[in-house]
Amino acid sequence: MTRRWRKRLAALCLALGAVPAQAATEPGVQPGVADVRPPALREVGIDQRLGEALPLDAAFTDDHGRAVTLGDYFGRKPVVLVMTYFECPMLCTLVLNGLGKTLKTMNFEPGKEFDVVAVSFDPRDTPEIAARKKAAYVADYGRVATADGWHFLTGEQAAIERVAKAVGFHYRWVPEEKQFAHAAAIMVATPGGKLARYYYGVEYSGRDLRLGLVEAADHKIGSAVDALLLFCYRYDPATGKYGAIALNLVRAGGVATVLAIGAFMTVMLRREAVAERRRKGSA
Repeated sequence: MTRRWRKRLAALCLALGAVPAQAATEPGVQPGVADVRPPALREVGIDQRLGEALPLDAAFTDDHGRAVTLGDYFGRKPVVLVMTYFECPMLCTLVLNGLGKTLKTMNFEPGKEFDVVAVSFDPRDTPEIAARKKAAYVADYGRVATADGWHFLTGEQAAIERVAKAVGFHYRWVPEEKQFAHAAAIMVATPGGKLARYYYGVEYSGRDLRLGLVEAADHKIGSAVDALLLFCYRYDPATGKYGAIALNLVRAGGVATVLAIGAFMTVMLRREAVAERRRKGSA
């Protein structure tokens, strides 16, 4: 593939990765308007499956060469799930780079508050390739102690298809290019293995990812500040982002104002009482 066509395909994939929900898989943008996407991308996209269960019994091999199931990474913590393939020349690398960049800005860490599980949708990927990929991202993350919180999985086609179908991830092998066409997103799943959040594209908001993890964990992680933010912001499935709830912002502002006035009055009353005691003492 020439450099020019490679750039065009990358741009189309990036644009497709930013399209939320089912829009990416619909045959046309508008009724009566022809689909201008290349044939390789017409069956590619992401359908949200919020609240649906992952196939936790699906069998894979981890980056140590051990036989595992998807369910081995669930039960205690929420999971950041990434559909990728480890020999991808473009988009998968951008997705994993974007995730790594976002995680560096957060004080939540893999292996503590959550786990990262990257599932290869290329059955030709091997545990050795997965191990090299994992080592590169753990090293780039810079917190070596979190290595046990990163999991790069490979598997057979049947297991891959079960997971891809469960998360609504549509991809296609393009023989003439010898690579997969696919969209770009990461997902958050609950400790019980249900899909909770989708984040599209190759750059992710640290605030949005943190709030998604807090909600997926049923508020068992996070702080009082997170609770306040979740009072004022709500996840929008159409955009994959958290947006402000105007009424709750007004309510929070009113509460903050009342607390500020109360604190001011308390300070002033204490000062007046101290001044009064001093006057009586001098008399």
